[in-house]
Amino acid sequence: CFVLQLYNFGETVSIVFWTDTWKPESFFDKIEKNRQNGMHTLCLLDIKVKEQSLENLMKGRKIYEPPRYMSVNQAAEQLLAIIQNRRLQGEEPEITENTVCVGLARVGAPDQKIASGTLRQMSTVELGGPLHSLIVTGTMHPLELEMLKLFSVDSSRFENNAFQRTT
Repeated sequence: CFVLQLYNFGETVSIVFWTDTWKPESFFDKIEKNRQNGMHTLCLLDIKVKEQSLENLMKGRKIYEPPRYMSVNQAAEQLLAIIQNRRLQGEEPEITENTVCVGLARVGAPDQKIASGTLRQMSTVELGGPLHSLIVTGTMHPLELEMLKLFSVDSSRFENNAFQRTT
């Protein structure tokens, strides 16, 4: 449904919710490796269902936190934070604010949503309720690019950025 060639996908990654004390970035390295190899990356976004708080867990209380589902916006914001972090460390990441991405919500449902645009645009796009996934594109075939334009948040910015990575 999202018009990218399935044979052009690399390793799938999971993007987890960050906490105040835990902000893993290891998944970013896999996304970069896929992109360096010209492959797209499917990012599965974290879900927290039937989770207990640390206090309730320690006290043995069967009280659960409300369910949380990561959105495309949250995943994009975390990726943007990692990019900023890497730049502060003197690196220039393979993935930037202008990398073309695809946001997916409720795939296969009658109300599924698809949006394409830059990573920066994905941090502001609204796709509604869960479940969400994010695709970070690699090298795109011109037909893939044409199809993604149908779902673009802003086709003028999308074209300018996307053509930089096509072959």
